Amino acid sequence: MLVQLAKDPMRLFDDIWSGAQQPSAPAFKVDISEDEAGFHIDAELPGIAKENVVLHIEDDVLTIKAERTAETEESKKNYHRIERSSGSFSRSFNLGEMIDQESISADFKNGILHVTLPKAVPVKKKKEITIN
Repeated sequence: MLVQLAKDPMRLFDDIWSGAQQPSAPAFKVDISEDEAGFHIDAELPGIAKENVVLHIEDDVLTIKAERTAETEESKKNYHRIERSSGSFSRSFNLGEMIDQESISADFKNGILHVTLPKAVPVKKKKEITIN
């Protein structure tokens, strides 16, 4: 049985900012994996509190937003180089029809956001046709 679950399954989790349109703010790294039950996104968000992470879906696009604030307590230090970034970070991914959007769950532990995206159950379209 052949079932089409998405328009282009090879592009299911393409970052919508890939290609010519690069985001102006630095993004965070993600790992995307799949098992028989669904897809999993692990986003690396070190130094960001759970309260500063927001996930939302709009028009089949999952967006992960995070904000890291700069620390200002060290007023006596003279910095020669600052590599740790602060500000807002965002990544967005196309979900398509393969995902059960009502059952998406997320967990945040030790700077890693784990998002579970269960696969949608294919709708069986079966109909008896009466012969006249």
